[in-house]
Amino acid sequence: MTRYAVYAVPGAGPNPPADAMNLRDAVERWFARRGARAVTVDPRRYGYHATLKAPFRLAEGTTEDDLVQAVGAFAAARDAVVLRHVAPAVIGRFRALVSAGDPHDANALAADVVRHFEPFRAPLTDAERERRRPERLSDRQRELLDAYGYPYVLDEFRLHITLTDALDPAGCDAIDEAIALHFGEVTGTDVPLTALTVAVEPAPGEPFHHLASLPLRTKEPTA
Repeated sequence: MTRYAVYAVPGAGPNPPADAMNLRDAVERWFARRGARAVTVDPRRYGYHATLKAPFRLAEGTTEDDLVQAVGAFAAARDAVVLRHVAPAVIGRFRALVSAGDPHDANALAADVVRHFEPFRAPLTDAERERRRPERLSDRQRELLDAYGYPYVLDEFRLHITLTDALDPAGCDAIDEAIALHFGEVTGTDVPLTALTVAVEPAPGEPFHHLASLPLRTKEPTA
């Protein structure tokens, strides 16, 4: 069962800006750290990214090529955005990088992606829906799950680059210190997002890889 996703991957695409490449390099070095591998199992499988359209099976009558072409056309009609003041953060039991500045442009892009590519998403099976633990979601999150296949979209969305698996709250000090030190040079920077990336999971449990990174409109983002 192949799944696809639409990712924000700062540093992907043609001629990525230096700040985006610095962020990408920092995250990939974090994933490669021997001392962090025990707490980065899922982030390494999903790869360096921020999710815009969460993983989905293709709807009947659509193909991989159709999806890539549609993302390319969509991206060409949208301006690049800037992730303001990137910094480490705590999201539930996870550690992530977030944009600590004004999220309006990135959130608007994410909402457009979620809605625009709904025709490519096959409906959730009962088993897929149950894996989202709907009994633990708010009413609004269940509504979004049923409408878009994922509960953390639109008004529930927060763009983030996941750095760890779920952590035991009692044992996080060393990880937090390591993250703060590792990402010190990129913390507080404004990072342009200049492409949308189509990723694929060839079979359940396999690592995601990038099919294509399609450039957003060539207008230079305002730093």
